Amino acid sequence: MPNASLHSLHIHPLKSVRGHAPREAAVEPWGLAGDRRWVLVDASGKVVTQRQYPGLALTAAAIPDGDGLRMSAPGRAPLTVPVPDAAGTTTVNIFGDKVEAVLAEDAAHRWWSAHLDAEVQLAHLDDPATRRPIDPAYAKPGETVSFADGYPLLLTTLSSLDALNSLIAQGDHCDEGPLPMNRFRPNVVVDGTPPWAEDDWSRIAIGEVTFRITKKSGRCVVTTTNQTTAERGKEPLRTLARHRRFGDQLCFGTNLVPETTGTLRIGDAITILE
Repeated sequence: MPNASLHSLHIHPLKSVRGHAPREAAVEPWGLAGDRRWVLVDASGKVVTQRQYPGLALTAAAIPDGDGLRMSAPGRAPLTVPVPDAAGTTTVNIFGDKVEAVLAEDAAHRWWSAHLDAEVQLAHLDDPATRRPIDPAYAKPGETVSFADGYPLLLTTLSSLDALNSLIAQGDHCDEGPLPMNRFRPNVVVDGTPPWAEDDWSRIAIGEVTFRITKKSGRCVVTTTNQTTAERGKEPLRTLARHRRFGDQLCFGTNLVPETTGTLRIGDAITILE
């Protein structure tokens, strides 16, 4: 695939809220630098996402110059908080994984609790190199991940989205399509490949950085959430259930683990190694 290239990059500093699309991004062993290092948790320490609060789609988070996290939401004054002191940690429950993280300052908790009308706290992953191992069924010893769903990076392709949208157009909820790529919240989006080609890859290079592909990405109800309005529909899960069911998972995209570090840039060539 000589014409395959990196189309876009996406970093979500705070899990389940809007992020940004830089022209380049550093790859760390646990994902893109700054990606999903913050998370919201409820009073029991369980992670809060768009699964419970689809309105999180309307909020945004960015890493300001220097450090910390800047948060914004409709009808609220933006708030910037520093990276918290790592002197003490709290246990975060993310999909059954128990991960040590550091709570942000109280102003962040009040801001988010008022916005969601629920008691929540903001937590930061202070040491991604040690805190959360990748599922050992798909990992090598010592490999870790941030607060992403399970793997350091998620890759999608434009051609597979086009193919999926064509299938949606033929279904009983065709009025919901075509869907934009932001429904799937990827880290890297690739252009110039045949539809579903990523199903057959096991190792790739994006520019100077190599990656191992672990498994197809099983999708959840977040993909049915319009990222502009926070309204929910039936697609793409209805169509994925008919055409992209693998075992008990409905799949779109594939998960990556970095083999090397470096910098990804828009336009980088995609090389299929295995």
